[in-house]
Amino acid sequence: MEEIGLFYGSDTGITDDITKDLVAFWEENNLNVIEIGDANVSDFNKYEQLILGLPTWYDGDLQSDWEDFFDDFKTIDFTNKTVAIYGLGDQIGYGEFFVDGIGILAKVVIENGGKVIGYWPTEGYTYTESVATIEDNEALFYGLALDHDNESQLTDERLKTWIAQIKSEFKQMKIAS
Repeated sequence: MEEIGLFYGSDTGITDDITKDLVAFWEENNLNVIEIGDANVSDFNKYEQLILGLPTWYDGDLQSDWEDFFDDFKTIDFTNKTVAIYGLGDQIGYGEFFVDGIGILAKVVIENGGKVIGYWPTEGYTYTESVATIEDNEALFYGLALDHDNESQLTDERLKTWIAQIKSEFKQMKIAS
């Protein structure tokens, strides 16, 4: 079973809790969890399959550790890498920047030769704008959007559904390569 690098950042602990839930729901022992504040570029080079997690802060800002690492992140060659992204946001309080972090990371992955999987439907969310929506398909986010502030009752179900989806997509990408 191929190891998957799971890189995440959390300031308030909520993304940390969501990451722990993701690991528990994953059920297999092939995730290597690394806090982005402890990561370097060479850590990303160890994996063909990656999961990235982050909250979006304020007016579409990256979480502080992702912000500190972002210049290095932009130098990573994602060729032959498959990446899934989950993000937290507040669609009510920051509806014009909802889960922007997903889109910010996804666009770098794509620009640097990677394949993003785990697209998630925008239906059912009430936000005004998001960098995380796919440019030619506004009905999808580049990754799993979680609003734990306003819809915490949906978090576990969304997470479990997305995990099943990305496991299948990781497997399909591996077969295709």
